Amino acid sequence: MSKLITAEEVAKHNTETDCWVIIYDKVYDVTPFLAEHPGGKKVVIRTAGTDATKQFEKFHNVKAILAQYGPRLLIGTVAPTSKKDSAPTTTTTTTSPAPKKEATPVPTPSPAPQVPPPSSPVPHVVHKESAPTTTTTPEPTSKADPAPEAKPKKEKKGLPGMENMFGELSPYCDPNWYQGWNSPYYSESHKNFRAAMREIIERDWIPNVQAWEEARSVPREMFEKAYKQGWLAGFIGPPWPVKYAGDYIVGGVKPEEFDPFHELILQDEFGRIGAGGVIGALFGGLSIGLPPVMHFGSPSLKDKVCTECLQGKKIICLAITEPEAGSDVANLTTTAVKTPDGKFYVVNGEKKWITNGIWADYFTTAVRTGGPGMGGVSVLLIERSKGVNTRRMECQGASTSGTSYVTFEDVYVPVENLIGEENKGFKYVMYNFNHERWLVIVEANRFARVCVEDAFKYAHKRVTFGKRLIDHPVIRLKLAHMIRQVEATHCAIENITYQMKTMKRGEANMKIGGAMALLKAQATTTFEYCAREASQIFGGLAYTKGGQGGRIERLYREVRAYSIFAGSEEIMLDLGVRQAMKMQELANNLVSNL
Repeated sequence: MSKLITAEEVAKHNTETDCWVIIYDKVYDVTPFLAEHPGGKKVVIRTAGTDATKQFEKFHNVKAILAQYGPRLLIGTVAPTSKKDSAPTTTTTTTSPAPKKEATPVPTPSPAPQVPPPSSPVPHVVHKESAPTTTTTPEPTSKADPAPEAKPKKEKKGLPGMENMFGELSPYCDPNWYQGWNSPYYSESHKNFRAAMREIIERDWIPNVQAWEEARSVPREMFEKAYKQGWLAGFIGPPWPVKYAGDYIVGGVKPEEFDPFHELILQDEFGRIGAGGVIGALFGGLSIGLPPVMHFGSPSLKDKVCTECLQGKKIICLAITEPEAGSDVANLTTTAVKTPDGKFYVVNGEKKWITNGIWADYFTTAVRTGGPGMGGVSVLLIERSKGVNTRRMECQGASTSGTSYVTFEDVYVPVENLIGEENKGFKYVMYNFNHERWLVIVEANRFARVCVEDAFKYAHKRVTFGKRLIDHPVIRLKLAHMIRQVEATHCAIENITYQMKTMKRGEANMKIGGAMALLKAQATTTFEYCAREASQIFGGLAYTKGGQGGRIERLYREVRAYSIFAGSEEIMLDLGVRQAMKMQELANNLVSNL
């Protein structure tokens, strides 16, 4: 149990060599941190021996800082004031737990303390106390169901629908079904999955994002950990691949229950980390590189590759885009020529902007085996071997995703590694495009929502010209335009996700391809708008890496990646209208034949 320390005892530790502070009713010995403090030690010493919560929240990203430094500096909890003894002067070390009704909700010590900024309500989720988790072990923290949701706090009694609320209770910081709104899309299975994923993301991922961004990579063991925790395979969409990933899914979800809305929750919750590069590092290659193998590969190829990738043991990427042809698949120039004995393809060519390429063990590669145009394209599964060379590309944002330039120089690929039929590869590449764009849509809109969340909360605590930012009409106008776009886009996402759930694949590809393209442009323009407006609200803090505006600074650099990846906005808008023209022509023909 946490050690109980009286406020009077804390007050005694108020010097440079012995400096304690109280933050959210927790006591921290910050003496060893003074030399590290970015603002200098004097600003900390001025609060020594006191409750520094207000000063702390004013200048810091509360969750991130407490997650990074809290565990090693935390020494106890402020003892409650007794009515019988209003002035205790000694430190109590009783092992009895603190009373359940505290003045301020305080998380238990963990690698990612769930301490909300005072400008937002307390998250309606209780996280299990667990041993500190590091990125050096692939072992899952738990395969048990997530911690049950907390009961409504006493002070919130009478709030309608409180029992259905979850997560960030600040308006628009989560989808509206988190905040007690009725929805036809989600069941108890979805709610359990949501709670489990939020716990994992806040404990294992959010505290490490900045370090991984600086290292420009995610530790390899996190892939296996994601598999063991029961969610890695969710990134390729339903049905859950029991044969390759097992039947355990986090949150107690049964494999037969896993549907597109579970995947939507997975993508949306993961997007809360606010780092497209980290997201891309984990599943940027998996979600687009593995589906062609799963859907069209031979049984032996699937058994080998799908098992290794979905269990986090190997990394796969999709190698299509080229320096000359770009993403024009029909005109790619990488060649694959069979050897005289017919046992191998010899591959030569270059690929560019390949996500996860520098780490990939497998490359799902579009090659030319026939004549010009789409009829001469095939897809090969190329293993990292002699003649395969990769190098990191320096990009504006998302550097953690390992965007790469890949060259194939006389690479011998067994003919057994052909995916599907020769010269039929164009349709295999197209087959997953709707799902790929849907992934980008969900991520982009959650990133836009992160911008809303951070700007909304910051505007409540930042004071300028004698009043809070939120009290300035111009700031409220900015937030209103951000919110309306994010909410409208999310409604469209749920609608199209429902079509993905209820339509057969062929029907969906015909009917929703144009709508998906338009929604992709909608989501990325919304993301760009929100990143820009959030940056304006934060001012200089959004121009600085790390700190309170750190997520906004990072997301602002990643806007272009989402605007271009999986089809640029201009191409998506044009495709959406061209698909509508085709549907109109079909409708006209149908009417004329009546």
